[in-house]
Amino acid sequence: MPESKPQSHRATIFLENAEILLHESFPGDQYVLRLHAPQCAAIALPGSFAHLQCDPVLPMRRPLSILRADIGSGWVEFLYKAVGTGTHALSRRSPGESVSLLGPIGRPFETDRARPRTLLLGGGVGIPPMIFLADSLRTDSHWQPVVFMGSEVPFPFTARPSRFLLPGMPDGVIASMPLLEDWGIPSRLTSLQGYPGSHEGYITELARRWLDALHESQHAEVSVFACGPHPMLAAVATLAREYDLPCQVSLEEYMACAVGGCAGCTVEVITPAGAAMKRVCVDGPVFDARTVNWS
Repeated sequence: MPESKPQSHRATIFLENAEILLHESFPGDQYVLRLHAPQCAAIALPGSFAHLQCDPVLPMRRPLSILRADIGSGWVEFLYKAVGTGTHALSRRSPGESVSLLGPIGRPFETDRARPRTLLLGGGVGIPPMIFLADSLRTDSHWQPVVFMGSEVPFPFTARPSRFLLPGMPDGVIASMPLLEDWGIPSRLTSLQGYPGSHEGYITELARRWLDALHESQHAEVSVFACGPHPMLAAVATLAREYDLPCQVSLEEYMACAVGGCAGCTVEVITPAGAAMKRVCVDGPVFDARTVNWS
């Protein structure tokens, strides 16, 4: 797939009455939702999201990052955790029902062919954009993606030992995501919950080990992409600065309209003209990590 380019947010957002094709539950109140939304699927890019009406009686929509999109079949998938009234209501919806979907929304990730070693870091519900990005890179042998994922609840898949060797990994850290294995993409898992085969620690620790195992000259080929909780992204931004690596982060904020009208999802960033408030929904959700005020 060619490198992602910023899209025109105003002309490429569609409202669709999307049929639920699949709705699977996983431990930790996690769900994978597949919707038939051909207009969204046709132009969705890694990093974009959709705004879903969780239940007809709830007026406020919920933003969910896109996990995967299939243009041919016209579906988009989401991985989400039921944590509030809206997502718990969504979790009770069944195949055959319809969900109102507004999307795709937001600026996607952008790749640089001069940096083919792409380090993808996903934490918790920040995992979906990394899977979507990995999916977009796997059809071009130019790219060499590596994916690290962290979670403090059970992963929404059954991990299996990786068949790929990764430099710098601690002994016994062999757990991987089967889908990525099938795609030929190496991955490793990390958690503080003692899951078998996972690293006992933080995702940035695995990233540091992998970077330190590379020859210093290879750092010029690395770019970092991340999505997850704010503390994790702040730590990733610090790590990227330490190694002088470009880093893009997908931010997650509560939002009402998701199309830039309410300005309820603003974040402070540094611009050439100084500090400015940017809207996560349409100015993001993907930002250059160096510009975000993490304090």
